Amino acid sequence: MTEYTISAIMRTDIITLTGETPIRRAVAALVDAKTPAAPVLDENGNLVGILTQKDCFRPTLHASYHREWTGQVADFMSRDVVCVDVTDEVIRIAEMFVKEPHRVFPVLRAGQVVGLVHRSDILAFLTRFG
Repeated sequence: MTEYTISAIMRTDIITLTGETPIRRAVAALVDAKTPAAPVLDENGNLVGILTQKDCFRPTLHASYHREWTGQVADFMSRDVVCVDVTDEVIRIAEMFVKEPHRVFPVLRAGQVVGLVHRSDILAFLTRFG
């Protein structure tokens, strides 16, 4: 089991956002992609945050009450991001999901986002191969 790295099961077809993306467009992108989160990148492609579905509740509730969307992704994103490396073993990531409340981790290669790993994917993998 320890020979499996996260690169075998990570998702590479992901959406990314910038801090300047209007929050309404970002919320729609998460919903349309049926994903719990999207990495937020700067103009050089560096990870600066993550926008989660949970982060989207405040601006969405505001819009539903006031009929007005305000703000950008940078206003609502989480800046303290827990990441994993593309070479990390599946077991290590599973242990991280036990300790962390997150549903998804960005996967990095040489500091650049190359995918996402979902908690549900790790659980499915362990069920099949554990």
